[in-house]
Formats: sequence, structure tokens, C-alpha cells
Amino acid sequence: MKKLLLLLVLPLFVAFNSNAQTTPPTPPTPAVNPNAPVAKWDKMVNDFGDIAFNIPKTAEFTLTNTGKEPLIISSARASCGCTNLKYASEPILPGKSTVVSATYNAANQGVFTKTVTVTTNADPNPVVLQIKGNVLPAPAKAAEPAAAKPAEAPAAKPAK
Repeated sequence: MKKLLLLLVLPLFVAFNSNAQTTPPTPPTPAVNPNAPVAKWDKMVNDFGDIAFNIPKTAEFTLTNTGKEPLIISSARASCGCTNLKYASEPILPGKSTVVSATYNAANQGVFTKTVTVTTNADPNPVVLQIKGNVLPAPAKAAEPAAAKPAEAPAAKPAK
């Protein structure tokens, strides 16, 4: 009886093990377009260094299309509302450049790091640009001159 049970279970065990050793087929890789646009940035980080309190500073990032088809910026987002962006909405032709500008409102003193996320048709992964610096404390207000005190009247002389 044991031999019969072993003869029935053994083929099942072999069938499961042989099936477990097969690898799933790999999906085909998409064809790469040799004419696709290529986004080339002049820099990824702009360090302002020390900047004055409450005086906005603008960083400019130059984007060049080194591909053979027009490059389109589909979106650009700043990491917070303290950074205003300007960028081209029209396609960037091959060999041409555009500027993405990020203006930081220096309303809070101290060290800061902000990001700008740019998505283009050149790559499905967005590019993250960075601006950083240190906002210096607001200058102390000059002390106002003390109000002039009225002259004191001369003390009255005692009567004799």
C-alpha cells in the first residue's frame, strides 16, 4: 500500500517542481525612437548663497532640445507657493533652447531648499530641479530719535 501511494504522489511532486522552474516570459521592450526629443539642462541646482530678506530672487535653468523632434514641457510644478515659475508653453524645436525661471519669495529667514518638477515628452520620468540658499535676517530698524523734551521752566524763586 505504501508503494502504491508513493507511486501516485511521486509523479505529482515531479510535475509541480518542473513547472516551478520555468521563468515567465519577459515582456518585449518598447522600440526606442531615434528621432525623439532629448532634454539637456545646463544645471540641476541653483545655489543663491546668502540673500536679503523679503527681496525675491530668480534662478534660470536653460533647457536645450538636442533631439530631432520638438520638445514639449507638459508641466512644471514648484514644491511650494513661495516659488513662482515661468516656462515656455510652445514646443522647443530641435537645437533650440528655452528658460525655465523660478522666483523665490524670500519671506522667511533661514536656510531653504525648494524643488521644481518638470515633465517633458523627452522622458516619462520628471526632472527635479533645485533652488537653495540662505535668507538673511531682516536688518534691524534704526532707532528713532527720542522725542524732544519740552524745556523745563526755571524754578520759581521763593519770595522774601
